[in-house]
Amino acid sequence: MDYSIAYGRQTISFSVQWRNRKTLAIEVYPDLSVNVVAPLKASIEEIKEKVLKRARWILLQWNYFDQFLPRTPEREYVSGESHLYLGKKYILKIRQSEKDSVKLRGGNFEVFVRNPSNVSRVKQLMASWYKLNATRKFDQAFTSSLDNFDLGHIPEFRIQRMKNRWGSCSANGLISLNPEIIKAPTKCIEYVILHELCHLIHSDHSPKFYLLLDRVQPDWRRWKLRLEKSTI
Repeated sequence: MDYSIAYGRQTISFSVQWRNRKTLAIEVYPDLSVNVVAPLKASIEEIKEKVLKRARWILLQWNYFDQFLPRTPEREYVSGESHLYLGKKYILKIRQSEKDSVKLRGGNFEVFVRNPSNVSRVKQLMASWYKLNATRKFDQAFTSSLDNFDLGHIPEFRIQRMKNRWGSCSANGLISLNPEIIKAPTKCIEYVILHELCHLIHSDHSPKFYLLLDRVQPDWRRWKLRLEKSTI
């Protein structure tokens, strides 16, 4: 289950697993997710109190792991600049036209716009193109990934921009995918989707979770590393 507390201006979201144990443990993962392993008798109020007491430590862990998260370089949206799509670099070519559009041809992103110097409009057109293609590609990858599971239902997914995550799975089974991963190789996209689908069966990052991930994508570590080292 997912819960959250307020700490100053920060909101700390965390998942909870109740287990047969005497003490409470708080874990912070490299993707900045927070997991609490609590005794069976612990109430959510007690757990929130413990998380609040450790909030400063959690923020320190976030700051540490944040340095390893991929950084998206600032784009200027001018001709000659490179932009990624499915792991490949394409050169941006801005052309004047009476009709606004974006085309991917050869090794170029061709953006047709009335005023080539209107950077905000070029940026908007690129963002719309990415979102449209992310919707299509994610739907294809999501559908094919479901073949690896026997869930008994078709889970929902949405595209949602997230600052510190490539994907997430809520307590009610809604999977969110960061549209930025459309810039990564297809295998990286599949890794994120398979990772979140595994969470529908194992909500934590337990050994059983990784055994399942190993089964559905044996080379997932390669694509996870590729994603973490990317600058999309």
